[in-house]
Amino acid sequence: MRILVIEDEPRILDFVSRGLEAEGFAVLGARDGQEGLRAAEAVQCDLVILDLLLPRLDGLSVLRALEAKRPELPVVIVSARADLPTKLNGFGLGACDYLTKPFSFDELLARIRVHLRRPEEPGNGHVLRAGALALDLARRQAHLGDRMVDLSDREFKLLHSLLECAGEVVSRERLLSEVWGYHFDPRSNVVDVCIRRLRKKLGPGSPIETVRHAGYRLVEA
Repeated sequence: MRILVIEDEPRILDFVSRGLEAEGFAVLGARDGQEGLRAAEAVQCDLVILDLLLPRLDGLSVLRALEAKRPELPVVIVSARADLPTKLNGFGLGACDYLTKPFSFDELLARIRVHLRRPEEPGNGHVLRAGALALDLARRQAHLGDRMVDLSDREFKLLHSLLECAGEVVSRERLLSEVWGYHFDPRSNVVDVCIRRLRKKLGPGSPIETVRHAGYRLVEA
């Protein structure tokens, strides 16, 4: 698998690149936002590690562009900015994880492996189904009636979690833990924002319903 590292500090870029290559990954490095965005658009990569404080084009702008052009691409932010508003903004723009500097390479590697893991359903190929809704695990696409939609990394994981518990109420806290993999303030609304975007993509027939004061449920009918 190929990982794109967009980082302007040569020491960190070299450290992360060497570590990932030692683990068997192919690594492509970029030292500013514009170079990183061009690389993400031109080269097939499986995951992006993104700094936020970048020259020429800041990390959040890169993230916004990637969400629009390659929503299926997992992006892990690694930044010195540790404030909650910045973290929430990053997740809202499409990041699948956020790690603050200084960081442990072992932790970064563990998170990368989690986000590159492809979920499988034993005995049912690469498709999860609940009623009229089908989720293609290989292509990361949802099918509902005649509608087919591409999903961002977190939209895919969110829908996957709901499908695995189809018919059951899943709490916001559980979805937050399973999809984002990060300990958020329970008052955060990132789950609700992602649910709204997922419903919009699925259209009027979306089977995701809100259970007041409890969470969400995917209706199988």
